[in-house]
Amino acid sequence: MGTIGLIITIIVIGLIAGAVARLIVPGRQNLSIGMTILLGIIGSFVGGFLGKVLFGADAGDGFLQPAGIIGSIIGAIIVLLIWIAVTNRRTTARR
Repeated sequence: MGTIGLIITIIVIGLIAGAVARLIVPGRQNLSIGMTILLGIIGSFVGGFLGKVLFGADAGDGFLQPAGIIGSIIGAIIVLLIWIAVTNRRTTARR
C-alpha cells in the first residue's frame, strides 16, 4: 500500500471510529466531521497503545484487522470522554 493509500485508510478508519464513539457516548458533542476524524485517529493511537500495554498486541499482524478497529473505537471513546470532561470543566469554571 502506498503512502496515499495509507493516509486514506487512516482517515476512513478515523472517521468510522470517531463516528461510532460519538454514537455510543451519550449526550450531544459539538464536533465537526474533521474533529470526528481527528478523534478517531487519536483514538486509534490510544487503542493501539493500550493493546500493546495490556495484551502485547502489535501491528505486525497487519494494519487493518477487526481487533484494531475495535481498539480504535475503544480508544476514541476514551478520548471523547476525556474531551467532554475537560470542556465541561472549562465551561463550568467560566460561569
